[in-house]
Amino acid sequence: MYQHYFGLIEPPFSIAVNPRYLFMSGRHRDALAHLLYGVGSGGGFILLTGEVGTGKTTLNRSLIEQLPDDTDIAIVLNPALSAAELLASVCDELAIDYPAGTDSLKLLTDALHQFLLGNHARSRRTVLMIDEAQHLSFDVLEQIRLLTNLETDEKKLLQIILIGQPELEATLNRPDLRQLNQRITARFRLTALNERETWVYVRHRLQVAGLQDNAGLFADSALRQIYRLTGGIPRLINLLCDRALMGAYGREMKTVSAGLVKEAAREVLGDSHVVRQTGAGGLGTGRAVRSLAGLLMATAIMIAAGFVYQRGWVPSSLWDPPPTQTPAADAITPEERITPWQLEPDAAEQAFWSLWSPTQLSGSLCDNAMLNGWRCASTEADVWDSVVEVNRPVILSLRRADGFAAASVLLQIAGNSAKLWDGQSVCELPLQQLAESWRGSYQYLWRSPPEWAGPLVVGDEGPAVRYVVEAFAALDGLPVPPLKVFTEALGERVQLFQAARGLEVDGVIGERTLQALHDVLGRAPRRLPQFSQLDGMPGLKSCR
Repeated sequence: MYQHYFGLIEPPFSIAVNPRYLFMSGRHRDALAHLLYGVGSGGGFILLTGEVGTGKTTLNRSLIEQLPDDTDIAIVLNPALSAAELLASVCDELAIDYPAGTDSLKLLTDALHQFLLGNHARSRRTVLMIDEAQHLSFDVLEQIRLLTNLETDEKKLLQIILIGQPELEATLNRPDLRQLNQRITARFRLTALNERETWVYVRHRLQVAGLQDNAGLFADSALRQIYRLTGGIPRLINLLCDRALMGAYGREMKTVSAGLVKEAAREVLGDSHVVRQTGAGGLGTGRAVRSLAGLLMATAIMIAAGFVYQRGWVPSSLWDPPPTQTPAADAITPEERITPWQLEPDAAEQAFWSLWSPTQLSGSLCDNAMLNGWRCASTEADVWDSVVEVNRPVILSLRRADGFAAASVLLQIAGNSAKLWDGQSVCELPLQQLAESWRGSYQYLWRSPPEWAGPLVVGDEGPAVRYVVEAFAALDGLPVPPLKVFTEALGERVQLFQAARGLEVDGVIGERTLQALHDVLGRAPRRLPQFSQLDGMPGLKSCR
């Protein structure tokens, strides 16, 4: 209705999935890369989770479009099925013949197995994608796990992608599902857009819908309000923008204001949501609260800055997150208590966050990292060498003796011991004891260049490439060349650097190459294994 009034060829904010409106934030690109890598690695499970409306379905469509031509895929959109019904659905998707009306798991599994063997002989891969997987029952999840036992001597015959809301992760962490959880070869949590990405997202959809001359239909203040009210969730952004444009059309306004966005939010999101996101007080009260909050934040930052300065732990770079609170000797309580080292996962994230920010962690660690311009990396490893190479504090994923999930914040590996942080104090633990509980995965934060959207390759351009050019010029002690494009010559220089640092030599600026570059230039806080403030710390106790 309103599109003609604004010079658009179609409504830009429909919640229907339309590939033409695909918007890939940096987080979406990372997720797609993880999914494609998982499919390419062959066999096992891939896990993608995210809150409602964060773009999981859109990402799935993009993944399907990029799968190789030699791939057969079965998609299950309704997982509220029994084990036999699920297998029958998979067979139907792959056009596999089976006895009509059968509910025999053996007959269905045998039919699927024969199909998979035939595909393997023809050098074709088979992928099973299950959406809304948080609704799968235990029996069905166990049957799905058994499907990964269909294999040859060389490889698994079926790649399974589980997609669901965050509660799926909690389900898979149950002790009785540990066998399935251990078979997940790639996992990624999709988060909401940050404020800058929200602005770009809105304008991207308007341009696809035919907006000419970059006309500003939404005032900057309106875009800020949209982010504040939606938290960067694409589906909510679509609903709110559509209603705001309708309101502007009804009032014959050419620009959507912040007030109009707030009014639209009351209609589509409800009064209670608006109050929660913007505060219940009037304009004066809201400003006073924000001023007080700003004053408290500024005070906290000043105190934290003084704390850091007095102890000589001045951050060496603006690119990697500097600590605002460092565990030191005086962090141990007067009673010199023995620190618990197996924390609840949420408590471990809070303790880890305290190394980087004086504020309380609200929501997930990765969500907060994205909002502060940092990157959240999750890695699988078999040996401690991988953890040491990261050269940053990490959260280790652990398993308690009773089978429940736990975590620890690792600050340093020194000889045969590890130094751990619980948010208040440091304790020391034999590395062998820690290894017995470690599940082989860890998480850490790092800072990426401006407008980083994923690995940089020859032909790329933009601020991220410019940063890499300047970094290598600093490394080589040369003037910065006037380059804005990733050239072949730069690619060769990257390969030399990768070879010297023992990295994969591919000429691509990925996370590990960028982090190694930061390390060489002294732009990363060197905490593993050179966290010197911990060496010889008085009163350091053994972990409980």
